[in-house]
Amino acid sequence: MRPQFDSFCARLLARASIAVVVVTLGACPLMAAMNEPVSTDAGQLLGVQGKDPSISVYKGIPFAATPVGELRWKAPQPVTPWKGVRKADQFGAMCPQSSRGPGAGFGNSVPISEDCLYLNVWSGAASTTEKRPVLVWFFGGGFTGGSGSSPSYDGEGLARKGLIVVTMNFRLGIIGYLASPELSKESTHNVSGNYGMLDTIACLQWVQKNIAAFGGDPGRVTIDGQSSGAEAVFLLTGSPLAKGLFQRAVSESGARSPYDPDLPGHPVYWQSVKEAENAGVKFSEAQGVHSLKELRAIPWDQLKESSVPLSQFRPYFDGWVFPQRFSETMARGLQSDVPFMVGFNHDELLGPAEHLSAPTLDAFQTAMRKKYGAMAEEFLKLYPATSDHEAVLAHSEANRDALRLSSFLLATDWKKAARSPVFTYFWTHAPPGPEHDTRGVYHGSEINYLFNNLYSRDLPWTDVDRKIADTMSSYLVNFATTGNPNGKGLPVWAPFDAKVPVTMELGDHFAPIPVADKAKFDFMKRFFMTQEAQ
Repeated sequence: MRPQFDSFCARLLARASIAVVVVTLGACPLMAAMNEPVSTDAGQLLGVQGKDPSISVYKGIPFAATPVGELRWKAPQPVTPWKGVRKADQFGAMCPQSSRGPGAGFGNSVPISEDCLYLNVWSGAASTTEKRPVLVWFFGGGFTGGSGSSPSYDGEGLARKGLIVVTMNFRLGIIGYLASPELSKESTHNVSGNYGMLDTIACLQWVQKNIAAFGGDPGRVTIDGQSSGAEAVFLLTGSPLAKGLFQRAVSESGARSPYDPDLPGHPVYWQSVKEAENAGVKFSEAQGVHSLKELRAIPWDQLKESSVPLSQFRPYFDGWVFPQRFSETMARGLQSDVPFMVGFNHDELLGPAEHLSAPTLDAFQTAMRKKYGAMAEEFLKLYPATSDHEAVLAHSEANRDALRLSSFLLATDWKKAARSPVFTYFWTHAPPGPEHDTRGVYHGSEINYLFNNLYSRDLPWTDVDRKIADTMSSYLVNFATTGNPNGKGLPVWAPFDAKVPVTMELGDHFAPIPVADKAKFDFMKRFFMTQEAQ
């Protein structure tokens, strides 16, 4: 039967008009000629052909109702089903955000609108029966900027390797995280805020219901994110509302140990319910209105600044979406027990040490004495500096040791109750181009390599870059497929072992490296343990 089936497909393809070719999923490979729509729970969709004609792309799929009017500052609601076939050939609008905010736009040319709860799917499946592993991506941007339609998140490179890739938008900033007593009172759960995180959960629920129609396996869903997207991944592993919606998790440059001394000032979701609601009251008062109805009627781009910084409006532990702080979640073993990949980059926000316009020697020593307190002299002996330049190097080395230790301690706490493996990493390759010497292995520099989409950026990529991208994306595909990044022809990536203080270097080399030398490891660990767990 198979030769006859292939011949039938070939005849259909031969009869097709090139002008109307659209790749959709169905029974035949390259179903472009059939123009066959995909059925979801809200209606039928017609995708478009990717750069590679074997890949189908579905853009701007609504996964929740437009959150405007009475739905602004409410949990996402179901999509109203549509009639007929909806063209999925354009990305949906980005959620409201400041054009000056972190990650704003990420090179996007799509408009900004509150009508923004859309997702996108890349699939190379030839049949709905294939059940390919699924990767759901959460973008970074400080919970105030970004979108799933950034060219850097193009999913075709991973789709060619066998994944179904889903990117999505979620509400940001004031629109995504405003809390107040009045908003809490109208909620059936008596809480408010965290709407952006509820959007991510709604997306995962959509995936469970619909991804099989695109050739995906709802039983093999990996959530992955970078920066604030990585924080979102980490938070979702501790949310009872997200239990069972994913089977693996990847956190790139976001998840830290609850004892990390830099954590309290990094994300603001450690605030209490009272603090979150008070911030919302101050913001609402600044708008000069007297009711929630009036507040909802103000166009998003006319909401006024207040004494509350925009960064205040982020996820927080509200007792419902996130019942308790993550230190307690792990202590009680309540996180989703799934294979977990976590790590940081060599330069993150600092830039390469030799090019930092860092503090002077005096400023460095003063800052370190303030940070390390009674342990400061021990720190300054381990990370000595006698000049401004040496202060730069010492500060950068300490930062890198602390990042690797943060991942190590997080994995240690995670594994106390979890059976699934954890894989830690440290990314070390600087992309080529004009920023190679000034930014180095910067925050987010791993993304194009993991996505296997070097084509999405105009940089002077080399064969070395392409080989690294092939290795990185293979690790990710294997992890999404089996929960283990290892595979044929790849350097062995050992799972985390609390008795062996190493992590996996990814990038310039692919091999295990120490978290830090023994004296510095012991020092940093003792210092972390003096901190109050978040």
